This record gives sequence, C-alpha cells and structure tokens, in this order.
Amino acid sequence: MPALYAGFGCRRGCPAQVLETLLRQALDNHGLTFGALRGIASITLKADETGLLQLASTLALPLVLYDAAQLLQYEPQLSHRSAFAYARSGCWGVAESAALALASQHQGQARLLQTRLTLGPATLALACAE
Repeated sequence: MPALYAGFGCRRGCPAQVLETLLRQALDNHGLTFGALRGIASITLKADETGLLQLASTLALPLVLYDAAQLLQYEPQLSHRSAFAYARSGCWGVAESAALALASQHQGQARLLQTRLTLGPATLALACAE
C-alpha cells in the first residue's frame, strides 16, 4: 500500500464531516483506506480552521501547513490552476500543491494520485511518491 498524503483547501467554516466525506470518496476511487494516509496538509492561512483541525485529530494524523511561497514551486505539476485561489492565497491550487509538498517532504519526488476533487466548500488532492 503506497504512503499517501492528502492536501485540502476549503472555505472558512467548512465542517470536518465534509472534509472526511471528500477524503473517503477519494480513497474509495482508488480502492484505498484511511490506513494509507500518513498526513494531511494545507496552507498556513488555514491554521485555525476548525474542520481541518478536527479531521486531523479524528484521524490521528499530523496537519502540516505550508505558506504560499512553498506551495508555488508545485505549480508546474498542478492539474488545475485557479485564479480565484491565487488571488485569495497566493498559490494556484491549495489542495494539489499541499499534497505534493507533504509527499515530497517525506518521500522525495511526488506525484498526484488523485487530482483536485471538490465537494461543496472543500477541495482535496492525494499525492504519493514516484
């Protein structure tokens, strides 16, 4: 089972249940379980986001946060570039960039296993090592 890293983007106040549902959907798409996850990541702007903090606690996984400058380096690997996300956060895609950043930090060269998925106010991507 590959080590997976989930990246999340979300609007303010996004409930943990929405994030968990989105994560379950992404894992199911690939026949994987929560046991494959090694960490979740987002942008530093989400440091106080209750839903993300609750999800990390529920899954007993670290929540790793990156600033926009750290996430920008992953722009060439993104499947989707959002001008809205860039205007709000300073990076072109929080979920995919954060997943790639965390996988790279732990495994070296990373690739997206699940490109950007959206559910209401949340986005998610999964990354793993090459």
